[in-house]
Amino acid sequence: MITMYEKLAAVNDGWVKRGADNQIMDSQSRFYGGVADPDSGIPFATHTGTLAVMAIWGCALVDEQSRYYHDEQLLYRLELSAAFIVRQQHADGTISPGWTNMHSPPDTAFAVVGLAQLYELLEKHDWEALVSVRSHIRRFLEQSVPAMLTGGCHTPNHRWVLTAALGFLYRLTGIEELVARADAWLAEGIDCTEDGEWTERSNGIYNGVSDVMLYHTAELLSHPELLEPVRRNLRMMAYLIHPDGEVVTDYSGRQDFGHPYDMSGYLLVSCLMAEYDKDPLFAALAELGADCSTHPGAIPNNALLGLLLHPELRETAVKPGKLPDPYKVVINGQFDRKHYLSQMDSAGHGGKIYHSRLHPEFGAPVARQRDGHTSVTVMAETNSFFALRHGKAKLLGVQVSSTFEPGFIKMNGMEQLDNGYLLSGTEAKGYYGPIATDRLPEFAAGQVSPWYLLPHQLREVTHLQQHQVQVELTETGDGWKLRVSCDKPDVLMTQISFIFGKDGEFSGGERSTAEAGSEFWKDGTVTFKAGDDWIELDGGAHEHRMKSIRGASYPADCQTLVVNVLTPYERTFHIRLSQSADGMGRNGQ
Repeated sequence: MITMYEKLAAVNDGWVKRGADNQIMDSQSRFYGGVADPDSGIPFATHTGTLAVMAIWGCALVDEQSRYYHDEQLLYRLELSAAFIVRQQHADGTISPGWTNMHSPPDTAFAVVGLAQLYELLEKHDWEALVSVRSHIRRFLEQSVPAMLTGGCHTPNHRWVLTAALGFLYRLTGIEELVARADAWLAEGIDCTEDGEWTERSNGIYNGVSDVMLYHTAELLSHPELLEPVRRNLRMMAYLIHPDGEVVTDYSGRQDFGHPYDMSGYLLVSCLMAEYDKDPLFAALAELGADCSTHPGAIPNNALLGLLLHPELRETAVKPGKLPDPYKVVINGQFDRKHYLSQMDSAGHGGKIYHSRLHPEFGAPVARQRDGHTSVTVMAETNSFFALRHGKAKLLGVQVSSTFEPGFIKMNGMEQLDNGYLLSGTEAKGYYGPIATDRLPEFAAGQVSPWYLLPHQLREVTHLQQHQVQVELTETGDGWKLRVSCDKPDVLMTQISFIFGKDGEFSGGERSTAEAGSEFWKDGTVTFKAGDDWIELDGGAHEHRMKSIRGASYPADCQTLVVNVLTPYERTFHIRLSQSADGMGRNGQ
């Protein structure tokens, strides 16, 4: 049986040539030695760009199992790329990913965390030919110190990337100020709920980033208490995996929202934590990450690099346990989110943050159910409140939008019932009176009074309106019953949309084309079939002719059924499921 290490080494070898094929070998080019991004054709000295390929090449060169072991041509390419990243580094020690941030401390920190590990691996390997590569990498790392000592961030997870980078640089240089800077970031406290949810709710990318970066920080700066949120998040992730190994991204606050990701991003930290805690659950997460691994990943989180640096991970005695299934859990169900939100006004920022987001949805409840081939997610504080996967048939989301705000209505609250969930979404919208004369600025009486200079916060609210939608989800013997209601007497055009995956076909029901990728579902029973699996729905309606609500667009690469209703309304939809491909029913019976 192939081991995890053998699997990762084989995957790594498979990407060596692809990296070489994208390397700029024109010595007259400003990008000489860099590895071109496949999308833009431009090389960047970033953790997902040239540096990621450098890690692939470095691992292959020192791994005796690799067919590229001590390959001199590959070493020459690695030398060129190492020289390239030094040339790309700015005088202030930062790098600039050309598609996003300029002179970016956090992007530099990602690079530092990865390069420091690669440098340590090459330092441990007794091969004189590596001297030049090591010299370039060390120069890059040492030149990054001023940026790490002074640089800031944009997002919550960036803080832990910076602390990890500071820790690696401290181990390399011994500069005490690096520890003080890391302590300043850590003094802000850890943004993780008791159930393990990070601020950005990014199961596909940034939860795993926070995990591995805090692990490094804990190890490098002797803070074992920082491993506790890492444990909580990994335990939470055991309940956020679909039967096919895909991670739940239906409610992410970052760019992984609604896109397919697997557990390979958690592979390295799961290995490290499994060995540290001797925990079979973490070992099972690592095994799943290795099974779905098809690419070595970005340099800070390259699992093969980690296994080569830590031989004990290759020979671990921790046997993988079983991941939970079936289960029914509510994540953050006991988190006192209202308590924290009530203190936002006193924070003093006025609800504004520059070049980032405040993420007030942090800690919102998420219900997860899984039974055999069926996987259900019920979510608050996101555009979609319900998602269901049944074998190959995927109902990716159910949404409600209206002309009140306008746009999608986020469910603010969720209550667990005996056999389902009750969600509610409340919106408020008012009007604003004149500013009191004695509180107007002097220019208001002048020739020009710009709107943007008036103190709008002083206006009195008038005619405040409320709009509330309730959703009741009830589990039935053959699927789910979904009741959506709003008792507002005024006429509001509303759409209830059912978003399905592109791999499948509709049949039945009265349907007509709305916009690209969407259809009006006017009446009757509709069946969505993918392979041998199907999801059947009834409850369509067509009370107005709007193709879409302003501010609520539907994904073009999916298939969306749109139900048009007018307030007040109470619509009930029955969602019935086929038997699973293994012949068992939805409940495994």
